[in-house]
Amino acid sequence: MAAQLDDAVGKAAPQTGKGDAPPAGRDGGSRPGGRGGLRALSRRAPRSPAGRTPGGPGRRTPRSPARRAPRSPARRTPYLLLLPALLATAVLLGWPMVRNLLLSFQNLNMKELIQHLTDWRGVGNYQEILGSEQFWRVTLRTLVFTAVNVVLIMVLGVLIGLLLARLGKKMRLTLSLALVLAWAMPVIAATTVFQWLFDSRYGVVNWLLDTAGWHAMAHYDWVGTQLSAFSVITVLIVWQSLPFVALNLYAATTTIPRELYEAARMDGAGTWKVFTSVTFPFLKPFFLATTFLEIIWVFKAFPQIFAINQGGPDRLTETLPIYAFTEGVGNLHFGMGAAISLLTIVVLLAMTAYYLRLTLRQERQEENEL
Repeated sequence: MAAQLDDAVGKAAPQTGKGDAPPAGRDGGSRPGGRGGLRALSRRAPRSPAGRTPGGPGRRTPRSPARRAPRSPARRTPYLLLLPALLATAVLLGWPMVRNLLLSFQNLNMKELIQHLTDWRGVGNYQEILGSEQFWRVTLRTLVFTAVNVVLIMVLGVLIGLLLARLGKKMRLTLSLALVLAWAMPVIAATTVFQWLFDSRYGVVNWLLDTAGWHAMAHYDWVGTQLSAFSVITVLIVWQSLPFVALNLYAATTTIPRELYEAARMDGAGTWKVFTSVTFPFLKPFFLATTFLEIIWVFKAFPQIFAINQGGPDRLTETLPIYAFTEGVGNLHFGMGAAISLLTIVVLLAMTAYYLRLTLRQERQEENEL
């Protein structure tokens, strides 16, 4: 009878192992990760909202280090560092863009400007511009002008950069110094020098051509025709842009492992084959980024064209920035000029979107190759 009572008490009371641990069961409850042990612990020691267990007042369960939230100052530090740049961008770029957008919807001429009148025109300025043959002619001229300049800049810049990589130390230093001086010259100062060089009466270029036997070029007016004026502007812009491409390409070539060139030479590759099989694939991101930057820089070129001949002769060398300035400030149609400038920005954004698409496509190709 006593043995039966002991068995009944043992079945009714919860059994504990060593150190008050749950006993081993059929489902492996004695193991730390056992299913039965977790159920037993959850039944015996439910967590309270304050993180305490009923059996241990005042004792908190330790939190996992991975769940610990980062400190709030560390979260705010990147945003605080970006705040000055964002404020400067908003003040110097954002607010003028908003004002320009508002002006593009107004009929703002000299009368409205003097009398402080606001004559809202809606999308009338945009309709008049997009329906004008002059706008599309200037847009096509700007695209062709940009394409010609960028091609010349990239081809000559790459050749000079590769030349820097092959020259000796003294010659490389001399050529690099010349490129840096050309790059450091202010735009207006360089434009003034080119005006002197190509002057019809006292220009050095005409004197050299006359001395070389081209007597018809003795008093040639370089800004008198569309083609010759664009030739002078192209030489000026290419000359100013070459240092950026050449020096950056030379710096990029120093990162290419020499073993690749040696392997290509051992396979019998010539200079062109080495460039197409080693240099160009390795520096493809550099070419994409540099070409995109040059497109933007040439597309929005204003002081070179305006200082040479103010878009002449007969407005035949006007690009979109010159066209916007001429209509807005020159002809006192400020609303029209604002609308043209915004359409210019739209064209640049379209080219930027195309560049980003090419960049993302290249990144996907590299990921697939890996």
